[in-house]
Amino acid sequence: MKLRRRVKRAMVGLCIALAAIAIMSLFVMLLWNALIPDLFDGPTVRYWQAVGVLLLCHLLLRGTPLYGTRAWRRLHRRRRWKKRLAAMSAKERAAFCEELGIAPPDGAAGR
Repeated sequence: MKLRRRVKRAMVGLCIALAAIAIMSLFVMLLWNALIPDLFDGPTVRYWQAVGVLLLCHLLLRGTPLYGTRAWRRLHRRRRWKKRLAAMSAKERAAFCEELGIAPPDGAAGR
């Protein structure tokens, strides 16, 4: 039962994402064609070109789905610092946390 519910939610989410991309691409195309040819004597774009422009903007401004996202970088940084803290002795960890002015992580005093 849970599997069906998850599949249904995934399908609904996929449909919503595709509809959002389609609407945003249409908006990009209409906005481009309304502004760029008049302002800069540039070309008009068709729908699939607008999809490409939207994808290009996403990649340039937000990064790739794996490396460029802030969440991935934050997770990577957090894991790296947890490794460093785990490698320290209890005294080193306490001194480090005191220097930063933060509370030591849970369980740090018992190690």
